[in-house]
Amino acid sequence: QVQLAESGGGLVQAGGSLRLSCAASGRAFSSYNVGWIRQAPGKGREFVAAVNWRGGSTFYADSVKGRFSVSRDNAKNTVYLQMNSLKTEDTAVYYCAGFLRTNSGSIYSTGSYDLWGQGTQVTVSS
Repeated sequence: QVQLAESGGGLVQAGGSLRLSCAASGRAFSSYNVGWIRQAPGKGREFVAAVNWRGGSTFYADSVKGRFSVSRDNAKNTVYLQMNSLKTEDTAVYYCAGFLRTNSGSIYSTGSYDLWGQGTQVTVSS
């Protein structure tokens, strides 16, 4: 059974950077597509970025393109989200989530993800 745990959240000023990490336990991690999904106060969950199971393809929401970068290291069972040029509207709880590569769901759809971490808070101040 694969489990996910996020780290790296915190408080940062607008324009700053943070790097989130998602550490996975379990041998099957390399078979999972992994995404970062966020939820701001009073709003629904929003797809942010994802990387496919091989690590060869990455996907981004329009709101973060050019500012965020997602990557994975299967040898370390870890996925990263580098966030640069942060804006106050990036404030949210960020979740690492995954689904098996054999699942036909869209990597952009939060409903495709059936494995979730506990979330890490990112707060961007003005």
